[in-house]
Amino acid sequence: MTAFAKIKAILYDMDGLLLDTENFYTDVTQQIVSRYGKNFDWSIKSQMLGRPALESARTLVRVLELPIRPEDYLTERKALLNQRFPEAEAMPGAIELTQRMKMARVPQAVATSSTKEAYTLKTTKHQKWFAEFDAIVTGDHPDIQNGKPAPDIFLVAARKLGVVPGECLVFEDAPAGVEAARAAGMSVVVVPDPQMDQKLVKDADQKLNSLLEFEPSDWSLPD
Repeated sequence: MTAFAKIKAILYDMDGLLLDTENFYTDVTQQIVSRYGKNFDWSIKSQMLGRPALESARTLVRVLELPIRPEDYLTERKALLNQRFPEAEAMPGAIELTQRMKMARVPQAVATSSTKEAYTLKTTKHQKWFAEFDAIVTGDHPDIQNGKPAPDIFLVAARKLGVVPGECLVFEDAPAGVEAARAAGMSVVVVPDPQMDQKLVKDADQKLNSLLEFEPSDWSLPD
């Protein structure tokens, strides 16, 4: 068995990892680009996943050669998404894993590129669950100068938990998040969408099909 680093704290991405929201982004974006005869597929989505909103929008407009400004796309997308976010459900195994780690007194934080406003909408049905995390860091936190794949958000989360980066395990689903965790000097477990090109997340320490597969003992965590 592979020998993994000894871990003292866990950091979680949110969209597509803890909460099943990525299909909202896909549906809404397809709705917008279809007006221009375009298709939003995984070759494009994988370039946008986990990155700051404006950067992702610029990628979309450039790659699909859309006759709109990235800012206009984001304005329309936000209005449509805000109607969907409160419906978000937990990903398989997410609640069980985080509660197991809480009972074992492992410090845990959420580190999401979402703004505080979007975070609040997405967690509408899960306020009690998210209140159990030791820290929540959103993408608009004042100490975050650069979004993923820069390491800023994970370094801020580690600081809030009072642990050094090398003792943190990051759970991610996106290539940009894996890159950010690596840049922060942290270990990373990736749970990618099966439709994604798996080579994009090859730098992760461990790849799982679902959080249900995670074995805490692999990382010297209490089971």
